Amino acid sequence: MKAVLQQEFGAADVLRLGEAEDPSPGPGQVLVQVQVVSTSVNRPDIVQRQGNYPPPKGESDILGLEVAGVVAAVGEGVIRWRKDERQVQGEP
Repeated sequence: MKAVLQQEFGAADVLRLGEAEDPSPGPGQVLVQVQVVSTSVNRPDIVQRQGNYPPPKGESDILGLEVAGVVAAVGEGVIRWRKDERQVQGEP
């Protein structure tokens, strides 16, 4: 999949568009199939890029906190969403 990647902390020039492995949902997670028309890098992503907010251990280091799409798969223990449901991060 295409993703905004960084190999080091720093200014915006450390970001690059590249390929990342397709993810699989872990326990309590959902995999969202996203068809992106446009996207953004927001303030938390900038803070992470600068090295001031590393992702939690075991979580993805791919930038981008906002997502919308259709649930492609669910991990063990997920009860709130089902495969093929529309999902938008931040919806109750």
